[in-house]
Amino acid sequence: MTTQKKTTIPNETKKTQKDSSDMVELRLYVAGQTPNSVRAFANLKRICEEHLKGKYSIEVIDLLKTPQLAAGDQILAIPTLVRKLPEPLKKIIGNLSNTERVLVGLDLRSG
Repeated sequence: MTTQKKTTIPNETKKTQKDSSDMVELRLYVAGQTPNSVRAFANLKRICEEHLKGKYSIEVIDLLKTPQLAAGDQILAIPTLVRKLPEPLKKIIGNLSNTERVLVGLDLRSG
């Protein structure tokens, strides 16, 4: 198991509480604190609070600091959001500004 360096954009919490089988585990790959990276984190945080309240964790990985971590999830563009759990793995590239697209892309939309 590799050790992963975690970072936050801007000074926000990466993880939320609870550890259960219905948790959604998300990993956001960024490259520094570019406008697109900051926007992606803010959009993701908003979407999670609105649709997954208390049932998610977000890990932010800054590829400027730990570029070797991009290979594990086959990251080719940034920002990229990866849903690690529940399986199967899902990915979305971009600043996550289209809430509907994010919900559908991560299989989080009900109905």
